[in-house]
Amino acid sequence: MAINFKKFVPRPGLVNKQGRLPDPSELVCVEVPKVFDQCLIKRCLVYADGTDTLTTDEELRSNPLVNPKRYLSSRDFKIKLSSIDKIPLRGDPNFKKIILNYVISFYSDYMDNSGVTRSEFFEINRTDIIGKFYCPDSIAQISASSDEECEEDSNIIKLEMVAEALAGEILDNEAGDEVLDITLGYFIVVKAQLLVQLLIPAYDYSTTPREACEEDPEEDPCERFEKAAVPKFYPDQNLDPLFPEYDETER
Repeated sequence: MAINFKKFVPRPGLVNKQGRLPDPSELVCVEVPKVFDQCLIKRCLVYADGTDTLTTDEELRSNPLVNPKRYLSSRDFKIKLSSIDKIPLRGDPNFKKIILNYVISFYSDYMDNSGVTRSEFFEINRTDIIGKFYCPDSIAQISASSDEECEEDSNIIKLEMVAEALAGEILDNEAGDEVLDITLGYFIVVKAQLLVQLLIPAYDYSTTPREACEEDPEEDPCERFEKAAVPKFYPDQNLDPLFPEYDETER
């Protein structure tokens, strides 16, 4: 059955079957950063004095604390790429050895003996090496004009991080001061991006949203309780099907 284009409203959504969308109204050329290669860095770091390793970092120890009682949590994790070295590999200069220097910063909170929450700022400097990374150079040279003329770098190395303080321990250091040691776990996705032109199907400009964003009206708690479904009194049973041909849709 043909799809009525006039009744079709372009919007973000999941496309999971053929024939659900009409033919596009045009093909559009857009300029976007395209990911050419990516890899994952996974680290679990603990404090250790001396040279940093794949599992230790000397900057995961705080300055002396003020009457600490217990560690609470860590927050506001950020990452900043300090510098990057790209070394072309012999045989194929599109593949490069990448040396990344980046900084991870965060705050750790602890409670002192008076019940006051205090914070310590951590900043660790890390270096990681990617032995072989597809990071081709742009063939075209790009220049853009604005109020101030500047050169645009079409080659981008991008870092995306998810980090968590896995543990925090208050202990005495060699000088007898109480300090906080953090166990840090993080995932970093390293992406090599290049500014390219892509051809994509387009339907129309996005539709204008409704005039006002509505708020949920306040509802009496007892009325909300009366409308609520009866809760389950027992947890789900962890049972395997008795027969291999068992199908949930046949229930």
